[in-house]
Order: sequence, then C-alpha cells, then structure tokens
Amino acid sequence: MWFHVLKQRRKTNYLIVDSKTTAKQIEDAFKEFTTREDIAIVLISQYVANMIRFLVDGYNKPIPAILEIPSKDHPYDPAHDSILSRVKHLFSTESVASGRR
Repeated sequence: MWFHVLKQRRKTNYLIVDSKTTAKQIEDAFKEFTTREDIAIVLISQYVANMIRFLVDGYNKPIPAILEIPSKDHPYDPAHDSILSRVKHLFSTESVASGRR
C-alpha cells in the first residue's frame, strides 16, 4: 500500500506525441517540464518543437537545457534549431568583438 501511494504522487517526465496529441498538450507539457526543478534536460524532436516553435524560441533559461533531436520519420534541419542559432550568433558576436573573423 505504501508503494502504491508513493507511485501516485510522482509526475511523469515525458510526453509521448502521436497523431492524436494536440499542440495545446505539447505546449502544456513543455511549460511544465521547463519549470520543474527535477528536470535538467528536455529532449524534444525537432518535428515536435516546430509545432510549438514560438515557445522553444522564446525559452532562454540555461536549466533545463532544451535539446532538439531528429526523429526517425523527419530529418533534422539545423536551420530550425533555435539553440544552434543562438550559439552561432554568440560566436559570431564574439569574433566581431575580438576583431577576428
């Protein structure tokens, strides 16, 4: 009985997205996962991230880190990866500031 009660209090740390999952459910899960203190990294397929791109692009906290990964059905496109874009911008800004190109 004790184990059963403990198990009921745990929150899941994943969302399985399929054709029936709504954008609202994905948004809600993203918001929850990025505010929980027990989550350090959020892995999200780029295909799913594109469904909530405004949230992913607007997220700017270091923890949890957001990592966009490819899915087996959709190829990865670095041009849509907001974190990669920020890193490229950061390095290009540092290069200009230091006089290097």
